[in-house]
Amino acid sequence: MNIGEAVVALKRGEKVARTGWNGKNMFLFLVPGREFEVYKPPLLGLYPPGTVVDYRSHVDMRAADGEIVPWTCSQSDLLADDWTVVD
Repeated sequence: MNIGEAVVALKRGEKVARTGWNGKNMFLFLVPGREFEVYKPPLLGLYPPGTVVDYRSHVDMRAADGEIVPWTCSQSDLLADDWTVVD
């Protein structure tokens, strides 16, 4: 798959990865957006308690060490054709 097809899969709720990634068990997933009320730091330091915040959808990665991190597409990822859906 290319990146466009991978994004469509993410929007369907599937996990995707590149076959070219070196780390085992690495994959991307979509974190759906939602609204919530601010009640704890660090947002509590930016907004008054009870402020409704729009938390936008975004893509996170499960890294090789099992940690979840925000993901940003690299030039290589953007142009790759080795994207796959992960079970």
